[in-house]
Amino acid sequence: MTDDSIISWSVFFDDALFSAMAAIGFSSISHTPRRAYILCAVAAAAGHSLRFLLTMPGGLEMNIIAAATIAAFIVGIIAVFVAKVIRVPAEACLFPALLPMIPGLYACRAFEGFVGCLSNLDETLFSHNLYLFVSNGMTCGAIVIGMAIGANIPIFLMKKISFQVTR
Repeated sequence: MTDDSIISWSVFFDDALFSAMAAIGFSSISHTPRRAYILCAVAAAAGHSLRFLLTMPGGLEMNIIAAATIAAFIVGIIAVFVAKVIRVPAEACLFPALLPMIPGLYACRAFEGFVGCLSNLDETLFSHNLYLFVSNGMTCGAIVIGMAIGANIPIFLMKKISFQVTR
């Protein structure tokens, strides 16, 4: 192993740890049953780490939109099977596990571009800020839509399992 691979794996495990902690935090404020906290954390760590691996340089270097959709699909599968075990609706595990994958950096950069558009009278600066606003806003929106689609596919494909818990 080289030093670069050790750094990459430590960053990978940090990513998993912090996304699991965020999922537990989101679970606690959304009144998820306590028995589901650890499983929400596992689903979040798996999904966020998978997205990280898919987009990591030197790995597959996949587009973040496709990677987020695939990761959300995996989180959805985990949530459906975990829901049956801990007897909570799949959405109770799914939503807290997806929240760490929300593209906050793209949303922040889009808002920054929007504010730049409003505050600049110079045409070149306005055009640059408009580009930042549209590019980051579209990326943010596409990631969120991809995550919503990817996360809901397992729920609809495995209706019998996912809706069993709510009866």
